[in-house]
Amino acid sequence: MPANASTDWTCYSVAGHSCELFTPPTILEPGRILLYLHDLQERSPKDFPALYKALESTGLPVLAPRIGRTWCLQQQLNRFDNTMSAEDYILGPILDECHRITGATSGGVGLLGCEMGGQAALRLAYRHPDKFPIAAAIAPAIDFHLGMRHGHDWADGELFDTLWEIFDEPEQARQETAILHVHPLNWPRHQWLVSSSNDARWHDGAVRLSSKLIALGIPHTAILDENTHEDLVSAFADDAISFIMKSLEAEARRVS
Repeated sequence: MPANASTDWTCYSVAGHSCELFTPPTILEPGRILLYLHDLQERSPKDFPALYKALESTGLPVLAPRIGRTWCLQQQLNRFDNTMSAEDYILGPILDECHRITGATSGGVGLLGCEMGGQAALRLAYRHPDKFPIAAAIAPAIDFHLGMRHGHDWADGELFDTLWEIFDEPEQARQETAILHVHPLNWPRHQWLVSSSNDARWHDGAVRLSSKLIALGIPHTAILDENTHEDLVSAFADDAISFIMKSLEAEARRVS
């Protein structure tokens, strides 16, 4: 936990799975909440001091469910849950919990994810733009099927074992990537992503996603030319949170 860390974070269970919840001393904007989806290493926001500080600065509740290495897919992974998929978990118990925390019956949820969670945030928003009109992704692992294809050559290749439990071959996984869930007529109104050209694994997928969105005329913000030696979470946490806050405000005006 970062130095001088807040004590306003609690851990508890939602439908049998652990979640972290930040509750600000004073909620500045009732009816709004940030939903954070973790990376492949399953790190908490508290493992990233810059992100931790940025999240706490919003004055909004932050819910961070522990979804394991599910990639938040609609396919069931028994080691996560033998009754529902990770996507069903987010759409059901987690959204219900967001609404319970905020007191709102709909809207007001901003999605943020890093790496595995980044692709999950975008993918969920493409599949369910009515529920998730706001998605921000830091270093999204768009082409997660590459974990099946090349994982044995990567130092952390064992982290992709869950994909082999879900899919028989990499092509099946590729068909479920975020790029192939973009609908030309029904998309999230607010999209933001950042990817570094230093990221040999995931950068090409982010570039191709942005290219597809441009070709379809879908508004989005993509920061793709960064060549920073600082990790992207540290470098862009404030930008991602700022985007989500402005988008939540725009959605509030739209609803009202």
